[in-house]
Amino acid sequence: MRNSFKILCLLCISGLLTGCLYPQKQKVQNQLPYKEQIQSVQSAVDQFKEDEGGILPIVTKEADTPIYQKYVIKFTKISPRYMGEPPDNAYESGGVFQYVLVNVENDPTVKLLDVRMAQKIQDISLRLQAYQQSNGYPPYKERISENVFTLDYKKMGLKEAPTVTSPYSQKDLYLVVDGDGNLYVDYTPDLYDVLQQHDGRIKTGEDIRELLVDSSEFVPAYSLPYTIDEKSKSPIFLTK
Repeated sequence: MRNSFKILCLLCISGLLTGCLYPQKQKVQNQLPYKEQIQSVQSAVDQFKEDEGGILPIVTKEADTPIYQKYVIKFTKISPRYMGEPPDNAYESGGVFQYVLVNVENDPTVKLLDVRMAQKIQDISLRLQAYQQSNGYPPYKERISENVFTLDYKKMGLKEAPTVTSPYSQKDLYLVVDGDGNLYVDYTPDLYDVLQQHDGRIKTGEDIRELLVDSSEFVPAYSLPYTIDEKSKSPIFLTK
């Protein structure tokens, strides 16, 4: 009974967050990834780093935070000294993007993370947790790789498989679950597309998510590592 009440509270909180973070009449400019705004933030980050002896203006996160969600830019450190206000499309300004850094060791580069994807994953996670608490295990359907499974969405009370919108192609991307019940976005369609355009040499065992990062303004948030199949050269999950 206590677990059921806890899940109900989480669902209510999620609904409130959805209403607060994503108003129905959200401005169009808050939802578009303008390159000029990214360049403006990049310039501010570079200047901050130079003035602070290599320190980056980022939010402190746990060491085990996934790499593409780990280095979130903290705008209070660069605004208003290095730029006026955060861009309109930044989460801090009511927009739908978090500004993050990649390649922080060698060449800190500004990229975007679509927070609408995070909200959808949170909503599905609540359903998954409710099922797992009632049954003792996640709603697995098919095993597609070592420790990676598709979701049995019907067991979760859904009419169709849950998806999120790809920031790269605007395609619907399915969600997968690992053995611990953690949800991830399956970027296989986007990786397949980018591999068709890539003329470099890729070895099996290399994480190919960087191809998505290098070819766009976005990071593949909430993803598992991928590599290529040795024979077909198609994207597959990278297993340990």
